[in-house]
Amino acid sequence: MPSTNLPALAELDRILQLAGDRVEVRVMHQVASESGALPVYAIAMGNPSPEVPAIGFFGGVHGLERIGTEVVLAFLASLVQRMAWDHTLHQQLQTMRMVFMPLVNPGGMLRGTRANPAGVDLMRNAPIDALEPVPAWVGGQRVSAKLPWYRGALSAPMQPEAQALCDVVESELTHRAFSISIDCHSGFGVRDRLWFPYAHTRQPITHLAEMYVLQRMYRQSYSHHPYVFEPQSLQYLTHGDLWDHLHTRLEDPARQVFLPLTLEMGSWLWIKKNPRQLFSRYGIFNPLIGHRQERVLRRHMALLDFVSRAACSAPSWLPQGSYRHAMHAEALQRWYE
Repeated sequence: MPSTNLPALAELDRILQLAGDRVEVRVMHQVASESGALPVYAIAMGNPSPEVPAIGFFGGVHGLERIGTEVVLAFLASLVQRMAWDHTLHQQLQTMRMVFMPLVNPGGMLRGTRANPAGVDLMRNAPIDALEPVPAWVGGQRVSAKLPWYRGALSAPMQPEAQALCDVVESELTHRAFSISIDCHSGFGVRDRLWFPYAHTRQPITHLAEMYVLQRMYRQSYSHHPYVFEPQSLQYLTHGDLWDHLHTRLEDPARQVFLPLTLEMGSWLWIKKNPRQLFSRYGIFNPLIGHRQERVLRRHMALLDFVSRAACSAPSWLPQGSYRHAMHAEALQRWYE
């Protein structure tokens, strides 16, 4: 494993050494930096058969949001440790596939920037344009890489980090009958939110009924959970969203159920509790006090475990027939009317 002065990659290397041959490791891209090449890893475990459901965990798309990578790494480390003794986990892995990309944008994290080293915001970089007006700048812009939310040049290929994420999703997740992804971010509001597509339009996602049943199961299983579950379009629209792009590329949505979730951790609450964080470039997006960081890591483990179990058990809860129509109608009433 390469040595690096990026702590998140050093922690990932430690986890991979501990896992040994119990996980599959691919380097999807290498980002050039002054400290050496920074690998963009994809890690997989479980049954590789395309017949089983799958789940993907993603973090570090925005380099400033270190806490997203740390949440994914904490969950991956927990699974690796449990492999030594947890027979239930081994039974689960026989019936599903799990994929991890904990640090999609290592160059941005090393530089302390939201964008990658080329100045491109990876979550504005997909070749998909909003169908309705977006907020200025934050919705994506092509004016300059020196300004935030830069989409990249018109008609240019996707940035290699964004393309690596898409390659992993399409090779490991979306070709299956059922898959879920969860992409960990921070920085919006004082509440933790679970967003789902679309971000490029206010029209509902094809798999709205499935999303609605998933959130209802979570609410029933964890009645005091902290999350606001909603389509991103209720907050704002953007160009170039990677998850919108991937969902619209499904060849047969009737046979390929893909549920992309974005965990948007409400970092404004951390600022409210510690206003001095405003004077740190990292403080707006990450908990800087040790015990708060530990609390955040603990807080989301139940969510990641739940979505793993939901993916594994998809045949037992996916809505069908008239029940699916009823769930679609309830979801429309809740989120779109």
